Amino acid sequence: MHYSVMKEIVIENLNIKDDGVYVDATLGYAGHSSEILKRIKRGKLFAFDVDSEGVRYSHEVLSKIGNNFKIIHSNFSELEECLNEEYILEVDGFLFDLGLSSPEIDDASRGFSFMQDAELDMRMNQSEGITAKDIVNTYSKEELVNIFFKYGEEKRSREIASGITRYREEKKIERTLELVEIIKKSVGANYFYKTHPEREIFQAIRIEVNNELVSIEKALPAAIKKLKKGGRICVITFHSLEDRIVKNIFNEYSKINEIFSGLPINEVPEEYRPLIKLINKKPIVATKEELEENSRSRSAKLRVIERI
Repeated sequence: MHYSVMKEIVIENLNIKDDGVYVDATLGYAGHSSEILKRIKRGKLFAFDVDSEGVRYSHEVLSKIGNNFKIIHSNFSELEECLNEEYILEVDGFLFDLGLSSPEIDDASRGFSFMQDAELDMRMNQSEGITAKDIVNTYSKEELVNIFFKYGEEKRSREIASGITRYREEKKIERTLELVEIIKKSVGANYFYKTHPEREIFQAIRIEVNNELVSIEKALPAAIKKLKKGGRICVITFHSLEDRIVKNIFNEYSKINEIFSGLPINEVPEEYRPLIKLINKKPIVATKEELEENSRSRSAKLRVIERI
């Protein structure tokens, strides 16, 4: 079963209008999109996803609610170009839910989980791009160290990268649990069972495979510029790297250009004024009730901005 994180809080913060144009940048299995579509009888929903199975499933779900939607089988990093092709100049609200959907995690064959044996894949879009197997077998030791530090913030990245490069001299690394075993041998059982570095390493490889952080850095500024005055963007993140990027982008667009800092807002030229205001300075977290229903909400943080 797929559980959409913070569904009620997100819908409340989007301030949905019946005739508005909304974009779900991360369709998944249509949990959030279903709630948006129910509320826009005269509006239009555009939803993005690269996962073919999620797109097929979501189309069925949304078709039962209405026909005023379009699913775009593309990464949200392309949202500006895709919306331009649809002649959409302004949007009333964007949603980015940056976590993996439950079916993707639970489907062992996708290779996202370090707890189930599968081929090392981890691609959101299974029809193209490099796989996790390509990364662990072809990246140099320094490249592996870099992504483990940068995307996993794992302090024993160098030992793990060394263990991987030693192992693959004898045999190609092909399976998830095979990689978990290599990580364990590289750091020793004590450290492994105490801190579980496989979580960070799998996260780092997944981010690299899907170019996740670069996509956020491209899509969020594009969404801000497409946003109608009074429109909102809701972003749910699940780890500190994502949250830091979102926070920095929102901070940048909510401040007066530093050339004019100190001046009253009405004396600042229009093009140098803030484009957005922060609805919440600190991220919103899941309620106690939601945590009891779904433990995956534990690490979720929601940030909301409004175009001014």
